Amino acid sequence: MHIATRRSFQGTDHGRNPGSTKSNAQGTSNGNGYAGPAVTYNQGPRTTGVPGAAKLRVCVAAENRLLRESLSRMLGKMEEIEVIAGEAIELIRGLLYEDAEILLLSSRGNLDDDLAMIRKIRSTAPEVAILLMDVAGDETDFLQCVRAGVRGYLPRDASAEDVVEAVNGVRTGKAVCPGAMCAALFRYLEREATSFPSATVRQRLGLTRREQQLIPLIAEGLTNKEIANRFCLSEQTVKNHLYRMKQKIGAGDRLGIVQVCRTQGFMI
Repeated sequence: MHIATRRSFQGTDHGRNPGSTKSNAQGTSNGNGYAGPAVTYNQGPRTTGVPGAAKLRVCVAAENRLLRESLSRMLGKMEEIEVIAGEAIELIRGLLYEDAEILLLSSRGNLDDDLAMIRKIRSTAPEVAILLMDVAGDETDFLQCVRAGVRGYLPRDASAEDVVEAVNGVRTGKAVCPGAMCAALFRYLEREATSFPSATVRQRLGLTRREQQLIPLIAEGLTNKEIANRFCLSEQTVKNHLYRMKQKIGAGDRLGIVQVCRTQGFMI
């Protein structure tokens, strides 16, 4: 695809889809005090060009009204897709995304908010595939979103074509992310595959798998913050792990943890 032909999805098609209809059942806001109705597209028989084939049901959730409506119109033009709703994230109702197969979710610009929303959706509608878009592209944020349960991850500079391709990719069971983020995922899995001692040693010390993973990093002298970044954890979670490890193996400090583990057969 030539660069000249790519369009940013934020400004895709300001015209109205002739086949669209609006529902006044739920109001939405663009964040500037303007309230407008929720937009629903392609409400009709769920069929495609193939007789009897069901359409892919997509729900669009974004705070920015222009982005939300642009994405809904763009996807609504595709014969094989039914956009069941376009709503602001704050107003999105569970019954809407639970009826969808894919939730196209715009980042709120705050990792904690994004993770809270992802986890909420995963707990209430585990079958819905979440495609998170408009993200900054930070490796640590990406890995935490993957751990929370997203199936796709689109950066802020993604084009309209990128969005369509990502939706189709998730539809066929693929995980979607930029190449650089894919490399970060491979590195993360490599770290996760750290060699562990025998089952006998594990049983004797009583350490969990995560606690065992921390031992080589403690031996390297990494700080709690650096360890937290390696495993996409909070710094407080790492502190809690270290406290429990000291209690389990009778060590007084970080150095004591390393020394005890070495004598018990950990290869550090």
